[in-house]
Amino acid sequence: MIVVSNGGETLTALGLGSCVAVLLHDPRAGVGGMVHVLLPSKSLSRDRSNPGRTADTAVPALAEQMTGRGASHPLMVARMVGGASMFSDLLAAGTVHIGERNLAACRLALRKAGIPVVGEAVGGKGSRSVWFDVGSGSVTVRSVHGGTNAL
Repeated sequence: MIVVSNGGETLTALGLGSCVAVLLHDPRAGVGGMVHVLLPSKSLSRDRSNPGRTADTAVPALAEQMTGRGASHPLMVARMVGGASMFSDLLAAGTVHIGERNLAACRLALRKAGIPVVGEAVGGKGSRSVWFDVGSGSVTVRSVHGGTNAL
């Protein structure tokens, strides 16, 4: 799901496990957005009509929607939250977990879009929740194992 705001709102994603929340912000325009990425690529999704589901389509779609709201692409910065290796004890040794694959795909999509990542709370084995105050640009992350932190 892609959500864009011109400030005055707090965007939230709760209970992120292997999924990744990508947050984009243009601090000068006060425009921010979030997308909840479920899978690394469209080829792995049954629902290919929703660009917000996969990293390869979600990042460009979010950036485009933000530009439509007045953001400047060259001023956008990114933060990422999630990408945990949930249930890693149940998988065979050497298996690349979906959380790791989601993170790699999100990083690649951001690199292709020319958007720098300025903060991350990613990986590990526990879930996280994130609150993004679009007006101020502040991001708060609460994790099962790490408490509450600013990102």
